[in-house]
Amino acid sequence: MSRTSGATPDSRTALRVCPLCEATCGLTLTIEGTRVTGARGDRDDVFSKGFICPKGASFGAADGDPDRLRTPLVRTDGELREATWQEAFDAIAAGLGPIVEQHGPHALGIVLGNPNVHTMAGALYPTVLLTALRTHNVFTASTLDQMPKHVSSGLLYGDANAIPVPDLDHTDHLLLIGANPLESNGSLCTAPDFPGKLKALRARGGTLTVIDPRTTRTAKLADRHVTVRPGTDALLLAAMTYVLFEEKLVDLRDLAPHVQDVEELATAVQDFTPEAASEACDVDADTIRALARELAAAPTAAVYGRIGSCTVPHGTLASWLVDILNILTGNLDRPGGALFPQAATDKTPRPAGPGRGFALGRWHSRVSRHPEAKGELPLAALAEEIDTATPEGSPVRALIAIAANPVLSAPDGNRLDKALDSLDFMVSVDPYLNETARHADVVLPPPPPSQSAHHDFAFNTLAVRNQVRYNRPAVPLEPGRMAETEILARLVLAATGMHGADPSAVDAMVIDSTLGKAVQDPHGPVHERDPKELATRLTGESGPERRLDMMLRLGPYGEGFGARPDGLSLEKLLAHPHGIDLGPLRPRLPQPLKTRSGKIELMPAPIVDDLPRLRAALRERPSAIVLVGRRHLRSNNSWMHNVPALTGGTNRCTLHIHPEDAARLGLADGAAVRVKGAGGEVVAPAEVTDAVRRGVVSLPHGWGHDRPGTRMSHAALDPGVNVNQLLDGSLLDPLSGTAVLNGVPVELAACP
Repeated sequence: MSRTSGATPDSRTALRVCPLCEATCGLTLTIEGTRVTGARGDRDDVFSKGFICPKGASFGAADGDPDRLRTPLVRTDGELREATWQEAFDAIAAGLGPIVEQHGPHALGIVLGNPNVHTMAGALYPTVLLTALRTHNVFTASTLDQMPKHVSSGLLYGDANAIPVPDLDHTDHLLLIGANPLESNGSLCTAPDFPGKLKALRARGGTLTVIDPRTTRTAKLADRHVTVRPGTDALLLAAMTYVLFEEKLVDLRDLAPHVQDVEELATAVQDFTPEAASEACDVDADTIRALARELAAAPTAAVYGRIGSCTVPHGTLASWLVDILNILTGNLDRPGGALFPQAATDKTPRPAGPGRGFALGRWHSRVSRHPEAKGELPLAALAEEIDTATPEGSPVRALIAIAANPVLSAPDGNRLDKALDSLDFMVSVDPYLNETARHADVVLPPPPPSQSAHHDFAFNTLAVRNQVRYNRPAVPLEPGRMAETEILARLVLAATGMHGADPSAVDAMVIDSTLGKAVQDPHGPVHERDPKELATRLTGESGPERRLDMMLRLGPYGEGFGARPDGLSLEKLLAHPHGIDLGPLRPRLPQPLKTRSGKIELMPAPIVDDLPRLRAALRERPSAIVLVGRRHLRSNNSWMHNVPALTGGTNRCTLHIHPEDAARLGLADGAAVRVKGAGGEVVAPAEVTDAVRRGVVSLPHGWGHDRPGTRMSHAALDPGVNVNQLLDGSLLDPLSGTAVLNGVPVELAACP
């Protein structure tokens, strides 16, 4: 920390990577006493180089929100009351233990929200909890977002976390589908200053193509904007694939030795001609052919798809086809194309060769028999798993929700609201008493981010440049608070029959297990060494820091406990407060492949089995009006609406509707409009705009802060409506279990 020039004697600065979106920008915080009073971009940050967005600039306001809970809450006589930490964990041990003993592990459900990937605690402890509890009822925000990409990557490469990202700094041609990074700052592609990278692409003579039914800020920057009909992304991409084969534009380049099933793929897409797809997509055949030709002709190119192409009926097929186009043009694992990042805390790279592959449906949900994907069941099925009895198996009777608000983020929040109220016991780890946490019997509030250490475990595996950064807490832990890492460690102990043990035992257990496996790996840097001796060499002020040190030492850039003296360790990272640049993305194949064949398997059986459903979609015709979501730059799902600086202006819950549709329905700008879907109806103000195409309306995600019993005072002033209440949860992408949130049929009517 350093003293700020011209500030008060108590003023100082501290570095902190922003945890408010996936861009992971470096910040310089101004701190007065123990309060964050300002935030600006860290110009010396090795990754973001000073870039900052409105969320990062509002770090202090989010960090110091007076509605953040400061002590645990425990339900007594039907009401949540402040309690001590000891009372809270006593209640958890007493509440969960009997339920699991009587009904078995699957009577317990776990819900993980997306803020988990923004914290060290969320990365380090939920996996330990899941392993210990052995429940099949695991639900996360992934099945409302990116699970199709995990599934398609698992099927193609054998590893659900092997997700290639576009080489934004070097590509000549970037095709975005269902992505709006000027508002989202990027997703499944960690890139500070995504807008600047797109402008740099244009400035160096490159081409930007955007496929989106809305004229977003990103679309306005594009050389070509294609307003595809919502939900038909996979058809458009399949037709482009057809063109590559038909016009002999396929060129695998250096990928050829690593790819199988090319001929089978050519046969599989024969029905998806541009002419056949044109009417369904509402994109003329000539444009589809031009998209494919331009992609193939570019010196380097990358196709990148995001939430708009994931949360649709064919989300996994669309995600698969994004990579298929990169592969068939030889742009996968190639500079300027799409490459596999290598994070500093990744496991020690193993030699290339066949792996165990990726499997779907190892178990199924109890009620609707949804297959698991990546160890998870669809979050859209949580309500029925609680409120529906079946002859076999127990309903979910107890729930642990960590940084999750599914009442707003999952389909049919009203049903889930009632289901949560019927649970025998519920624990919520959340800084707010929000729409979901209000049902809990125990609420455990983590401290604000300034009081927590930070390392991006997940986002560095998706970064457009390899780098590593770590921040210790910028502000000391406030008296009465408990570190989030300790909260989750104690939760592990309380939920697994070890209540009362020292929380450091959780970290020690993980370290012992990890080092025990590492010394048995003949390809690793510590083969046949003494794991106990290695453990004594770990540095750090806490168990989480010791775990980070261990992962850095064993990782691909690590010093290997002395085997590679110039490599990474926690000590070396602490000596570089602005981070360490590990270089641009590099080709890595075949090392990332873990398929049974050791190759990229273009036509895995689950994909083949789902293609007839996509062929049938060629003949489907859309409803008169369909709904899509939208992002706001100053928002992040449901957890930023309580910060005054980040609401108002363009960040409002309005229904975007095209002028012609508004005129047909007699809707004026600002008029109340009733929107009805399969799951219910909401009333929102109309915002007449040509930013959406005809036949499409748009409501933002994450609003609806009007339920009683919450403590989010600013969000309640302008609550908006919950767009997910229009969904009944029955529409899912069958391969990934992801809820269909875009391209959903709705009915509109003017309110009297």
